[in-house]
Amino acid sequence: MYVTVNGAKLFFDVEGASLVPDGPEMREKPTVIMVHGGPGGDHSVSKPYFSQLSDIAQVIYYDHRGNGRSEACDNSTWTLDQWGDDLAGLCDALGIEKPIVIGTSFGGFVTQSYATRHPDHASKLILISTAAKVEFPAIYSAFERLGGSELSDIAEAYWKNPTPEGRVLYRERCVPLYEYNQGGSSDWLSRIILKDDTAIWFNGPKNEHGRMDYREDLSKINCPVLVMVGEEDPITPPEFSEALVAGLPKGSTTFKRFEQCGHGVVGDKPNEALALIREFIQS
Repeated sequence: MYVTVNGAKLFFDVEGASLVPDGPEMREKPTVIMVHGGPGGDHSVSKPYFSQLSDIAQVIYYDHRGNGRSEACDNSTWTLDQWGDDLAGLCDALGIEKPIVIGTSFGGFVTQSYATRHPDHASKLILISTAAKVEFPAIYSAFERLGGSELSDIAEAYWKNPTPEGRVLYRERCVPLYEYNQGGSSDWLSRIILKDDTAIWFNGPKNEHGRMDYREDLSKINCPVLVMVGEEDPITPPEFSEALVAGLPKGSTTFKRFEQCGHGVVGDKPNEALALIREFIQS
């Protein structure tokens, strides 16, 4: 399905009803908005793991402008400000009030943009494997610890100068280390509609990826926040989440670190991670 938001045609999908029969009444479930990672990916990375939430919530998936099945638009609009405003605009266009927003990786950047620019819009936020500020040397060090100097060099070469050729090599050699449990399915990589131009436009310390810094604005967020990270995450190492949590309001923030877990927290620790997410949604 498609809806026009801020001049862009965005693809979205829905799992689960909002209103369900409950004895003599109709009960309204909360709405969860899944904000996918990337950039250059699409919402399919959230399926089927987050589909399991559809018994307690209506789950909305969408593709950011310039990503997946959504309209490419002019690349001057591929900014975190615009993507954050698109998230708010999508909810408004669909009549969704006080959503629970789950942002993973780059989707967590977008969610922070949305929540700091529209601080009264969401009822709860879940930020998974993300950062308020990306410190690239920490990424290179994490890859060296997990995969040796060769992989660290490949990662550093791509992030410092994103190119199509470097991105292919990075995807082949470095992305497998995103998962701690290497025996998992890699089907998700084949399902994604990849938009490398979007990633290359955004990625790296010289681009918006490096300029991004929400640390001073996180105090604007006035809803409960759950932050989750894997201890063995090479691309958003735990210290990124520590800095994020330090900026969030103390009384309404929950922080969970997962041992033996990489960038894909829900993929590596599905039972534990989903149990925590379900508890947070229902609390």
